[in-house]
Amino acid sequence: MEILEKLEITPKRESLFVRAFTHTSYANENKTESYERLEYLGDAVLEFIMSEYLYKNTEKKEGEMTKLRAHYVCENALYEYAIRIGLNEYILLGKGEEESGGRNRKAIVADVFESFIAALFLDQGIEFVKCFLYKYIIPMIEKKEIDFFSDYKSVLQELVQTDKRSLEYVVINEEGPSHNKTFTVNVVIDNIIYGTGIAHSKKEAEQEAAKDALKKAQNGEY
Repeated sequence: MEILEKLEITPKRESLFVRAFTHTSYANENKTESYERLEYLGDAVLEFIMSEYLYKNTEKKEGEMTKLRAHYVCENALYEYAIRIGLNEYILLGKGEEESGGRNRKAIVADVFESFIAALFLDQGIEFVKCFLYKYIIPMIEKKEIDFFSDYKSVLQELVQTDKRSLEYVVINEEGPSHNKTFTVNVVIDNIIYGTGIAHSKKEAEQEAAKDALKKAQNGEY
């Protein structure tokens, strides 16, 4: 695989990496195995290595390390890692998923990063994965090249609780086919709309709405 050559990886079992790039839509159309099981393993491997990195390279307390780790392995971060090293270019997608823009869909790209890490772990071992992450990913973290995801909903919730105001997220629009829906969500505080978010999942749309509300608050719009 070209991507393995680019990343200077000599695979023992290339089939593992092919599976790591195989989305369920492609797997269903071609009667093969998708990356879902690898994704599960990759998530655990990433958490372990990031935990070790924070433990060895910071003096932060347990709670602070837990929050930082969450930022470094969240969907937004994994998406950025994958895009920057070019993994999304090699994802195997079914025809419909390809046409609907699945190659750049955040959830899919982030999942592929996890499955790729799992394949790397199974094929090369944990020390190789560590070297890979320290070569390609840790520098992005240390140089602060990525604006890591913040849990905007939690930040907004804390602000609202301080003033003892009510807060809710309301879906005002839902459109598109089942495999590619778009949700529009308003964040409503004391019956007033403070922000709006649009995304391919309700959860992400809520985060975007909270982000919008916080941005307006910083700009003194309310």
